[in-house]
Amino acid sequence: MDRGSTALHAARTYEHDIVRFLREMIAIPAESGTEGERCELVRREYGSLGFDEVFFDGLGSVVGRIGTGPFKILFDGHIDCVGVGDRGAWAFDPFAGKHENGEVWGRGAVDELPAIAGMAYGAKILKDRGVPDGISLYLTASVMEEDCDGYCMRHLIENEGIRPDVVVLGEPTDLAVFRGQRGRMEATITTRGVSAHGAHADRGVNALYKMAPIMTDVEALNARLTDDAFLGKGSIIVSFIECTSPSFNAVPDSARIYIDRRLTMGETVDSAMAELRSLPHLGDAEVELLTYDAISWRGTRAQQDKYYPTWVLGEEHPLVQGVADAAEEVFGARPEISRWHFSTNGVATMGLYGIPTVGFAPGREELAHTTRERVSVDDLVKATAVYSLIPEILAPENK
Repeated sequence: MDRGSTALHAARTYEHDIVRFLREMIAIPAESGTEGERCELVRREYGSLGFDEVFFDGLGSVVGRIGTGPFKILFDGHIDCVGVGDRGAWAFDPFAGKHENGEVWGRGAVDELPAIAGMAYGAKILKDRGVPDGISLYLTASVMEEDCDGYCMRHLIENEGIRPDVVVLGEPTDLAVFRGQRGRMEATITTRGVSAHGAHADRGVNALYKMAPIMTDVEALNARLTDDAFLGKGSIIVSFIECTSPSFNAVPDSARIYIDRRLTMGETVDSAMAELRSLPHLGDAEVELLTYDAISWRGTRAQQDKYYPTWVLGEEHPLVQGVADAAEEVFGARPEISRWHFSTNGVATMGLYGIPTVGFAPGREELAHTTRERVSVDDLVKATAVYSLIPEILAPENK
């Protein structure tokens, strides 16, 4: 058998264990900041697979390593998931890890627990074959991504001293190779008014009325935003509105809208904030970039501005082509090369630090965060085989 067929055969021998591991992770709820029990499970699994080193970093991410070479490859999959919302909207238990008709269903069955399972067993297969002398392969089951994409990578690089040379992300790509994404930022606009009794409303200044034309400005701004042939158009929405008022019978004295801004190529936090501050009806309203400030499950404080840079890696980059080569060896056909619509930990690895980053994983992006979240077991096994080949293809002696 050729190398791709051999890798796929090896992955199929572990299919039961890969599916079991995925279902066990799904069974443990783990929203951002509460991932401890699921992380313990992953730590035990990494240990049972014979990794050379397994530990929790200071933030709480699980870190595994095989190999001791100077060229560092990082496989990252985030361990936290969003909540399930209304349980009545689910046709099945989102934490049962339902395995039916060749698919595994549940919260996290796309975003992105399959990658964690596949990467772990891909590393096991690689270790059984023999890790190339020139590499160290790191795996992270990273925390807090859903709340603050990229912070876990910032911590790994800045606080743990692990700076990879290349990164492969496990966000869903439907077995394509993804090489970029739009960035994003979160901001608020606040208007101030003067409260008065509803029976004497003319004595007050209604903060909600002041906000209304600003919201229309935001909608109009969206139509004017930059487009990019690869990443797509920048976008802006009002995602939430709130106000303060002494009662339901009083004029609101403040109102606040929350802004979700997606940033395409050439757009930055500075340019996006300038656009908000130039809205025609802004008046004396206050524009503020939001800050993330939370405590991880290990008790470590995480804090940063809610700005997540746009990034793109060139299609001809050796990492893009190397991962595509690995996939082609397993599939027998060249995979599609594309990009995500949503945000990933690449905002830190590539966006902040310029570390070459791509994504490869099973699962369809459009199923993430839905009540239909599911992954094909066959795709999961194929991805495992690809993960086992990537380090060999990227090894310095093969360049």
